[in-house]
Amino acid sequence: MAESTSERLARYMRPGTLMLAALPPLALYVHLPWCLKKCPYCDFNSHEWRDGGTPPEARYLDALRADLEAALPFVWGRRVVSVFIGGGTPSLFSPDAIATLIGDIRARLPLEPGAEITLEANPGTFERDRFRAFREAGVTRLSIGVQSFDDARLRALGRVHDAAQARAAVEEAARHFETFNLDLMYALPGQTVAELGRELDEALAFAPPHLSVYHLTIEPNTLFAKRPPAGLPDDDQASDMLDCITERTARAGLERYEVSAFAKAGQRCVHNLNYWQFGDYLGLGAGAHGKLSFPHRVVRQVRWREPASYMDNALAGTAISNDEEVARRALPFEFMLNALRLREGFELSRFVERTGLPLSAIAAPLAEAQTRGLIEPANGWLKPTPRGFDFLSDLQSLFLAD
Repeated sequence: MAESTSERLARYMRPGTLMLAALPPLALYVHLPWCLKKCPYCDFNSHEWRDGGTPPEARYLDALRADLEAALPFVWGRRVVSVFIGGGTPSLFSPDAIATLIGDIRARLPLEPGAEITLEANPGTFERDRFRAFREAGVTRLSIGVQSFDDARLRALGRVHDAAQARAAVEEAARHFETFNLDLMYALPGQTVAELGRELDEALAFAPPHLSVYHLTIEPNTLFAKRPPAGLPDDDQASDMLDCITERTARAGLERYEVSAFAKAGQRCVHNLNYWQFGDYLGLGAGAHGKLSFPHRVVRQVRWREPASYMDNALAGTAISNDEEVARRALPFEFMLNALRLREGFELSRFVERTGLPLSAIAAPLAEAQTRGLIEPANGWLKPTPRGFDFLSDLQSLFLAD
């Protein structure tokens, strides 16, 4: 028999070994799982919509509304700092549907004044024509999955748009949004440093407030994992590409504040910062993950993955497929996995606040990391050294539980 919300909440609130003096900021993630075509590198919970027309907006919105209402007892009294609508391709949903979704959220959760509301979008003409309407629907920030401005690269990545559509989409976003993000990928099949430089020059010519640049990785359970593309750059070439990215973004006035994120002053992504600072997030929608803190524990939740199962279960009041308490011994690694991605590091007091653990819990790995020259403490802060940032996985792994 499925656990009721009240039973789940009672389990979350029971006494435990942690003691969180205050709860961290809360964000909201909403997953819209459909896309026109599954990209061969994508390992997200996305599903091709093959039936023509648009996905089942009305029923899915009903499910999201039921999911949110059932989840409210987990976050009573907490204000939301940001909303991120991701996918899939959320811009497949009509502007009216997005307006309804944002209205449903605002009616049920207190949002901070001026809260960032991001929508992921792709550059296809069908979606680009909606950008103004998305702004009017309440979206404050657009994140555009450009990935490349080169037609051959886009075809190799299985993207459904071409370079001309990408350029037009960025121009349209700049016209209607005060802030927006561009996603690019590098270390693509056959790509050279010079070719990447030209891609960056084209992207930066649009003066984006925020740029995310991701290394193409071959993830399990993807088409690329089954049939890897030829000509992938080796580690040395990829390192040279990263040097090119950091040099050209800095020249354009973008600060690298996180491993893959570059922003102008005042344009950092609030939602992603909350992840990296080990904040909380309520995840709604098919396959959505969430992290919620309570006085004596940190809990991770997962919603049903398949859209049809999610809708059936959410409408029945059982949207959560499983949850688990983050083990006390796992918390140092979970915190560091996020916080050490930030170039400026974090306040040591934040570790205590967000995990409920004393600093003694990380004393040994901190000493080891400092001995190896991977971190540097300063005035109550801890941040990766340039070497630590370059060898981030090695640094993070020091905090794994034995």
